[in-house]
Amino acid sequence: MSSEKKKAKAKKSNDDFLAQEAKESQQTAEAYTIDIPEDEIWTYQIDGLQKPLINQPYKNATVKKIVVVVALVIAIGVAIWLSVRAVHSDPYQYKALDDGTYELVKYSNPGGVTELTVDYVVDNKTGEKDTTKPISRISAFAFNCDEVLNEITFGKDVNFIDGKSIYSCWWVRNVWIDDANPNYCDIDGVIYNKDLTEVVFYPNDHDKYIRAQTGYDNLLDDQGNPMEELWGVTERYDEAFFNEYNKVVRTYVVPSTVTKIGELAFAYSNITDLYIPEGVKEMGNMAVFKNTELCNVYSYTTDKPITDVTYKSIDGMKTVYNSLPEGLESIGSDCFYYCRKLSYMYIPSSVTYIGHHAFWDACYKEGDEIKGINVMNVAADEDTFKDKTETGDSWRPQYDYMLFKKTIDTNFGAARQ
Repeated sequence: MSSEKKKAKAKKSNDDFLAQEAKESQQTAEAYTIDIPEDEIWTYQIDGLQKPLINQPYKNATVKKIVVVVALVIAIGVAIWLSVRAVHSDPYQYKALDDGTYELVKYSNPGGVTELTVDYVVDNKTGEKDTTKPISRISAFAFNCDEVLNEITFGKDVNFIDGKSIYSCWWVRNVWIDDANPNYCDIDGVIYNKDLTEVVFYPNDHDKYIRAQTGYDNLLDDQGNPMEELWGVTERYDEAFFNEYNKVVRTYVVPSTVTKIGELAFAYSNITDLYIPEGVKEMGNMAVFKNTELCNVYSYTTDKPITDVTYKSIDGMKTVYNSLPEGLESIGSDCFYYCRKLSYMYIPSSVTYIGHHAFWDACYKEGDEIKGINVMNVAADEDTFKDKTETGDSWRPQYDYMLFKKTIDTNFGAARQ
């Protein structure tokens, strides 16, 4: 055997011996742990392993920081640019119509405009009106959530006002209609169609106008400070004063000619007592939506026309009864949503449609007592009501009951209170 082969054989034999020895050592080795002090646990370095990078910057951290900062600067710049554009966008947006007239799509108050007349297209650059371009339509949400306007006047050519056009404009007191308009009119700042058969819009802050007209604009709180509105009895104003205040300022009589209360007509108003003529057939979607002060809905009959919308006309009514009018056929969706101060509701047998959530959230639980509308009184018996009346989802009020919502009871075949 050559010397090279002898060396190779000896090396293999030695390697096999070392491998076997390592295997036996591993099998017989005792388990052990490394005793690392608690205050060094996150920084302890074991020989042969890379040192932990605790509280140390990552590789290329400076570059990454620069990238993040630049991205933030760009994002903030874009946000400011968009905000400036929004603030300084054109006050008026119009849509040309086929008949040569225009629709007001959106009005964005440029600042302190409290009184606005909408009759002709306004040049956004010069502010000049073009009398060859009359406005005939007012789009939905045209004045949406304006927080400055107090007075709006619509011109003679306006022939359509969407019920949602002045939605959530909290400080609008009056909406005036040009006397020459053949389609609409106003009664002391409340919009009606021309023949007074539909209530179109009662301004959200109309009661402020009434306070000024009736001498209730000088109210003081108990400390002698000026107070705009009276929400309840105080030391200065007792219950008799508060009741008189509600009668004069917050009572509204719908004219006897009206047959329809339009969409959102009395939404968000501060009316406490609403008088509806027996001839009303339809109450539109959200007609009295979230009127949180409404305590009573009365219906009335009369032998002579009533157009005086104040409490003064009540004495001239033939009959007055609580709740909705006989002959009413349709109650729109969300009609009396969140009218929590109502305590009584009666559905006449003439009603054939009640929209979804018509009385939603009109009751609530306080302790063990259900307040608001705690029972729904229905003139028709249960079978007749189910056969002839279409109802939307959750049309009756519900209140919190443990972890669930519980629907109030329905008193079918009820007599009017």
